[in-house]
Amino acid sequence: MRIANYDNRAALVTGEAGAEQAVDLAAASQGRFGPTIADVYPVWDELITWAAGEGLSALTQDGVAIDRSRLGAPSPSPRQVFAIGLNYHDHAAESGFDSPTSLPPVFTKYVSSFSGPDSEVILPAGGNVDWEVELVAVIGREAHRVAVSDAWSYVAGLTVGQDISERISQLRGPAAQFGLGKSFPGFSPQGPWLATPDEFADPDDLELGCAIDGEEVQKSRTSDLIFSVPSVIASLSETVTLYPGDVIFTGTPAGVGVGQKPPRFLQPGEHLTSWIDGIGELHQSFVAAPESP
Repeated sequence: MRIANYDNRAALVTGEAGAEQAVDLAAASQGRFGPTIADVYPVWDELITWAAGEGLSALTQDGVAIDRSRLGAPSPSPRQVFAIGLNYHDHAAESGFDSPTSLPPVFTKYVSSFSGPDSEVILPAGGNVDWEVELVAVIGREAHRVAVSDAWSYVAGLTVGQDISERISQLRGPAAQFGLGKSFPGFSPQGPWLATPDEFADPDDLELGCAIDGEEVQKSRTSDLIFSVPSVIASLSETVTLYPGDVIFTGTPAGVGVGQKPPRFLQPGEHLTSWIDGIGELHQSFVAAPESP
């Protein structure tokens, strides 16, 4: 099942790639689910049961061709947002760190930075803005001290994310400001929709990557994650309770701008395309900050 945040309403996504349609979930379920996608996560198990039974097989609602400008982040108002650093061996190496042997660094991205899959992002004046394509997992059931072997059952679905990062504000000072440096407006695009784990032959092995103006800068597979999605969920839930709708950025592979020689950062007029096979693409364009009055 694929589900989207469409015009701030929950929508089932039908159709083939490039010809997707949105079916309003509240209408399709006769008011049982929705209307917003945030309303759906607390009853995710009930939704999955409905979809597997009479729901999707008996779908009679006419879909509308998806206008991507109307798509929002698949979980737009999570209680918690987690981001995992240094979770690929090659990215840890390019960042000058040893690969973690226990849970990698955990930080947050603030919800005010969330956007849908297609957006225009303002580059902060005087900043060095970098890209980090990531697989994003959204939680579907309350989770505390779950086993790795059970962790996939707590995942509502997967989506594409970009952990856009302004490196100067992230790294200056006596201690790094990861959350702030990665949370300027528009720095957390996600989408285009959420795909449930059963949409994939192997949800632990998905290709992901991104390109700037058509030039590929990152490409890897989620099977290269040091801590897999189930391992991250199990490790986080040892300390905190995860709630339905919570968002987890699982880490980025090698190829970020700060790791290049010389370093490379996003410039006004450039376009960033990010993708994960089996889910879809993000499209960001970048503009200079307006001059101060």
